[in-house]
Amino acid sequence: MPDDRLRELLGIDSPILLGPFGGLSSVELTAAVSELGGLGGYGLYGYGPQRIRETVEAIRLLTAKPFALNLWLPTGDEIDPVDAELDDAIAAAAPLYAQLGLEVPPIPAHFLPDFAEQLDAVIEARPAALSLVYGVPSPELLARAHAAGISVIGTATTVDEAVALEAGGVDAIVATGFEAAGHRVSFLRAAEDSLVGTLALVPQVVDAVRVPVIAAGGIADRRGAAAAFALGADGIQVGTAFLRTERSAATPAHRAAIVSTPAHGSVLTRAMSGRLARGAPNHAIRRIEEQNAIARFPAQNWLTGQFRAEAARVGDGELLSLWLGQAAPLARSADAEEVFRELLAGVPAPQ
Repeated sequence: MPDDRLRELLGIDSPILLGPFGGLSSVELTAAVSELGGLGGYGLYGYGPQRIRETVEAIRLLTAKPFALNLWLPTGDEIDPVDAELDDAIAAAAPLYAQLGLEVPPIPAHFLPDFAEQLDAVIEARPAALSLVYGVPSPELLARAHAAGISVIGTATTVDEAVALEAGGVDAIVATGFEAAGHRVSFLRAAEDSLVGTLALVPQVVDAVRVPVIAAGGIADRRGAAAAFALGADGIQVGTAFLRTERSAATPAHRAAIVSTPAHGSVLTRAMSGRLARGAPNHAIRRIEEQNAIARFPAQNWLTGQFRAEAARVGDGELLSLWLGQAAPLARSADAEEVFRELLAGVPAPQ
């Protein structure tokens, strides 16, 4: 049974967090979950400072309630454009561009915005929480966030990662099982060597740390919510069930994939970004994997991102990143409020 500490930490009524979809977040869904009493989350992958400021302003026009912003911590193994050898990856992707009538664009000066500038914009925005993936935040980051009244949430895929995050000073930890949609955000070992299911992961993390634990992965209805709290979680983070709703930024083709992909039908792949992620298989993934030509992150993400943007515009799901989790068949509603109410039905009363 949960206590009130996560609610108090984040200033929310219900311990339900919206997964921060990198590239698929929407202002409307973030605000809706916050207005319903949970913690809306917005993924800022690839956002520069000005876009972060504009996004926060748009969220605050729709809600005065707490929300979280999400950043990807630099890991040190990201490849720079000057060092990127993309000939094989470009050759593998060229037919995908051709299907859309596009040519592969020139390699940019930078694949990603500067993290320090992203962080400055988030600190300036003062969200209720900053959630982070791919590592332990620095003492300087934590000090700046706390000085601005921002709680810091780390993300773990193993018990060892959770212990490291607590030792690093985070305020709460998302324990994310391998069932979850999108990127496997492991940082102590390779993602392929860190595949622990939610049922096994959450209680072990709860036993290993003292900070609040938020369960993620495979939770899409009241049964999953109730199970997470029975395992000792203080809250839940839900992605796919909300991604399926009309308020997310998912395309109709993406929502159709969520509806039609069975629990055993998703795949773990590096094809679309260079990092391991879970989604529905499609032509783009098969083509790139068959060619065995995947550039390092973030070069691969930039390369596929150029044709994915056009595929989203024309509605071609075979050329998109169709991120979804193994609980996708349980994502049965297109209405965000209905999804929230269903999850809330599985949240026990606080002690």
